[in-house]
Amino acid sequence: MTHRTDTEAVQAANTAFYEALERGDFEEISDLWLDDGSTSVSCVHPGWPVLTGRGDVLRSYALIMANTEYIQFFLTDVKVALSADIAVATCTENILSGGPAEDGAELGPLVGQLVVATNVFRRTSDGWKLWSHHGSPVLAESGEDDDEEPHA
Repeated sequence: MTHRTDTEAVQAANTAFYEALERGDFEEISDLWLDDGSTSVSCVHPGWPVLTGRGDVLRSYALIMANTEYIQFFLTDVKVALSADIAVATCTENILSGGPAEDGAELGPLVGQLVVATNVFRRTSDGWKLWSHHGSPVLAESGEDDDEEPHA
């Protein structure tokens, strides 16, 4: 494959990951994660400890999907870097989510948040598979004209 084709394939795998989360498709989430029997996968959700091992990682997604009525990802700043059979995709997850409905409403209150994510993929005979996901919350936007030093 060419560098361009590989980059497009990684971008497609990255997009498929977020689309599967939006649909709550656990089977597809499972299929997107590396499962070669010898390489341990890892995942860091914002505010969570490091999860290591396919079982713990997949359980975390099952838990998230079971407790989230609605989630939508708007990905921005997507960049892919390739080196042989490893790819790193970075992006900003602009997330809109809603929990369980209250008082007969159709959907619970919607909450927006920004998370920066690094997704590491490895090429396999079945295509690019997630090896590691790390999401970190963006707590505040900093302005370009903010020249003041923080006070201790």
